Amino acid sequence: MKIAIAGYGNLGKAALEAALGEKDVSLVGVFSRRNVKNLSVPDGVSAYPFSQIADFKGKIDVVLNCMGSARDLPKTTPFLASFFNVVDSFDTHARIKEHFEKTDSAARKAGTTAIVSVGWDPGLFSLSRLYMKSVLAEPVVHTFWGKGVSQGHTDAIREIDGVLFAREYTVPVEAAVEAVRNGKSKNFSEKQLHRRICYVVPKENADTAAIESEIKNMPEYFKGYETTVNFITLDEFLSEHQSMAHAGNVIGIGRGKEGTNRLEFSLFASSNPELTARILLAFSKACVRLNGRGEKGCKTVFDVRPSDLLFDGEKERFLIL
Repeated sequence: MKIAIAGYGNLGKAALEAALGEKDVSLVGVFSRRNVKNLSVPDGVSAYPFSQIADFKGKIDVVLNCMGSARDLPKTTPFLASFFNVVDSFDTHARIKEHFEKTDSAARKAGTTAIVSVGWDPGLFSLSRLYMKSVLAEPVVHTFWGKGVSQGHTDAIREIDGVLFAREYTVPVEAAVEAVRNGKSKNFSEKQLHRRICYVVPKENADTAAIESEIKNMPEYFKGYETTVNFITLDEFLSEHQSMAHAGNVIGIGRGKEGTNRLEFSLFASSNPELTARILLAFSKACVRLNGRGEKGCKTVFDVRPSDLLFDGEKERFLIL
């Protein structure tokens, strides 16, 4: 399978490492909007300007779009779908429908297949919520993210004028976790379940008050959450905020004859980009398989057969069943 990677930040680098470890994957190259002469890529890996990617039409089976959700993916995924099969990790939940529709229109016109919002949430957690809501009686399902670094929220902060470096940590409210797990609450909103803690290295002479205000009032990312913004030095950032670990769980509670039934799906990732890259790579293989069967247009994880993630033949599935 001939793949390309669009974007070469933390996720793009993790996707490159994942792809190089796969025997059934051939890497066409990395496509970046940065000066490719300055990219640090392994020997034997080709790097090209993103502006040239359309020239590779017919030479790439699928593109892993590893750019940011806040400003990049809404534009670049529909663009890429006009030429290639593509997967992305768009994670702004409130805008997934809009993103899906734009990408679907482009993919159907081009006869390509796209799978959007592929990651651990949305993605694996979405599947968990689907299973819980389908099998539990009177289901109450809550999702907790963290503690850990959110790539999407971190990228959104870095886009703010005056920000040099940033990290955003999503932290569950432990009392809410226990209340949900014990079936004692049905009315928590997402914003009551989490706190957001931000560490920002401002550029010289930056207006820190304006930066803090823009963070706290950013729709769909921070507005409405209990958000703390800490301004730190570059040395503090480099010494204390380099981990990319993340965690989370989905908890579903359902009515039972003798009490309640509970389902949970949990994860811990020592590297958020590494896990997300592995998920993108698995769904990229499914994307190529769907396109080969003539299933064109945009899809989500709900539209992918589980067997398409792993099995090329029929025999392997019984080893796992």
